[in-house]
Amino acid sequence: MRICQIITRMIVGGAQENTLLTCEYLHRRGHEVVLLTGPAIGAEGSMLDRAMAGGYRVEIIESMRRSISPLKDLISFRRLYRLLRELQPDIVHTHSSKAGVLGRLAARDAGCPHIVHTIHGLPFNRLQSPRVNALYIRLEHHAAQFTDRLVSVADAMTEQAVAAGVAPRRLFETIYSGMATEPYLHAEQHRAEMRAKLKLEDGDVVVGTIARLSPGKGHDSLINAMQPLRDAPPGLKFLWVGDGPLRPALEDRLTRLGLANRVILVGLVPSDQIPLYLSAMDVVLHPSYWEGLSRALPQALLAGLPVISYDIDGAREVVRHGENGFLLRTGDAEQLTWAIETMFSSPAMRQKMGNRHRTQWAEQFDAERMGSQLERLYREVVRGKFRRPAATDPSAMA
Repeated sequence: MRICQIITRMIVGGAQENTLLTCEYLHRRGHEVVLLTGPAIGAEGSMLDRAMAGGYRVEIIESMRRSISPLKDLISFRRLYRLLRELQPDIVHTHSSKAGVLGRLAARDAGCPHIVHTIHGLPFNRLQSPRVNALYIRLEHHAAQFTDRLVSVADAMTEQAVAAGVAPRRLFETIYSGMATEPYLHAEQHRAEMRAKLKLEDGDVVVGTIARLSPGKGHDSLINAMQPLRDAPPGLKFLWVGDGPLRPALEDRLTRLGLANRVILVGLVPSDQIPLYLSAMDVVLHPSYWEGLSRALPQALLAGLPVISYDIDGAREVVRHGENGFLLRTGDAEQLTWAIETMFSSPAMRQKMGNRHRTQWAEQFDAERMGSQLERLYREVVRGKFRRPAATDPSAMA
């Protein structure tokens, strides 16, 4: 098949790695793959070099940006339309909100026969105004009218989209976001080397966070939770992996609150080095306020680490409260403080929780499995197994 993948930008992130691994899998399988994307600008880093070296065609649409810009969005739509008319793909598969709407509109107008969209995280969420959410829901609902299949990276995404009236449940399928699992399963072999590199003492307990330093990721809430721990034993350390626009403000706040000596900020690291940094951690904490299903959670569990997360979106699909970690009320810094103290003070609990169900996660989040599921879904779509919902269908939202 000729398959066109469209994503807004190829920065270092979960949706982008998912898309990259999908392109690589399909290319290995002999399909003709084309990736259409905007420039990878920003402090989050870029995956474009790896994509460009993948052996498949990559087209960069300079006008495509994450932020809304009517002029740039119109230019991007026209460029997508022209490329899709030229390519005539069997399948157009869009990712992320901006590329998801523009790409599907362009694919429809270009006469592309089959359209698939992956929901990595919904554009509407609890932190936005009702008016903004209503606009995004209308856009997603409109685009769903000419989408053959919607892929969710977590069951929670399906539940929220159906509840909001985006599309009927029968249009959705959950395919968990895959990764190369082996490096995580064997991460502990790098522990001594990495802890020495980070100048950690043998008795230090490291609470790690892997996320962009950007709004919504919850680092502000984490700092609130750290304040009561200012006088905790010096062995309690925090390791932040990631970069982003909030870094200067977060560093300034850590300094003002006297917490900077407890935090190691390593900045942006390539995705293939995440297992190395996980090996230096004892607990992984993910305080994001909304997210489809953070890759940091299964990555931590694969590495044999317990996790602490706010109870958001798809988190409960991998985190079992009291078994392999803690799920906390979203934004509750007091609960976060309690969870950190509890993990810090109980090595036996950390070990027991970290060793739960590792084999299950290795199978569920394997990149080859994700690629195989998507390839199967494409073939079913092409064979006409699924019917697009008609806008006038009275059972459309059943």
